[in-house]
Amino acid sequence: MTPPVKLVHIRFRTIAVVTALLPLSSFLTCIFYSLMFQFKQVTATHCQVANLLPSISAAIGSYTPQRYIWRTGIGLHAAPRLLVSVMYRRYYAAMLADTPKYQFLASAAFWLNVVENLCLLGLTNVSSSENYPIHEKMFVTFMVSALLYMLVSCFIPTVAFKHMLSQTERKSLRTKKQLMITSVFCSLLATYFFLRHNWYCEPGVYTFFALAEYIVVLCNIGFHMTAYWDFDDQQLYVSSPDHDLSEDKNSLLGDDRWASA
Repeated sequence: MTPPVKLVHIRFRTIAVVTALLPLSSFLTCIFYSLMFQFKQVTATHCQVANLLPSISAAIGSYTPQRYIWRTGIGLHAAPRLLVSVMYRRYYAAMLADTPKYQFLASAAFWLNVVENLCLLGLTNVSSSENYPIHEKMFVTFMVSALLYMLVSCFIPTVAFKHMLSQTERKSLRTKKQLMITSVFCSLLATYFFLRHNWYCEPGVYTFFALAEYIVVLCNIGFHMTAYWDFDDQQLYVSSPDHDLSEDKNSLLGDDRWASA
């Protein structure tokens, strides 16, 4: 009898790289396009002071084709991000003790990740120029959920009782902590420069605000890219329903971390 064919076989490292490259390439394309072709429009400030960099909202949401480039990149990366959220939910649950207070951490990380992803989709598709109040609320929720997710993700491995971190996972955790600290610091800097710009309208201050924003975005992308290490030995299989994966060593979504469909 001929064994069923595995229709799709993808290393998770490929999924992680593509998921990170979609927002990263979209972000960089929008920034460079704005600076090269719409510099005066995207760097204009309400008080007409000197500014060298566009804010993220100006670069990705106020003009075309940047708006469509950003929306396409974020839209395409959303589904893999949700897949990774489910993977991390089971990954952290298996790492923690089987008690409600510890399993709550795994659930909290999952829902924070989901909220972050949904808010990113929302603020991407509702720009500040289209509906500022809604865009602002989704942006604030995105930032809070993203920073809390970073914090919880860095905390969980430190209280894990059932799982000894591998060298690769320790590297991932170390990178996560560095990116989290940088992201928190630059978020505070961005808030400071934004308020200072609005209060005093000093030349160049808005440039520092935009630069701090960029670093926060890059840290966020880099943080999610650490899944490349956390699931470095995982693969995604899509096969016919009769295919038996019981002898495979790893499962991407199941308890032993393989997925089939």
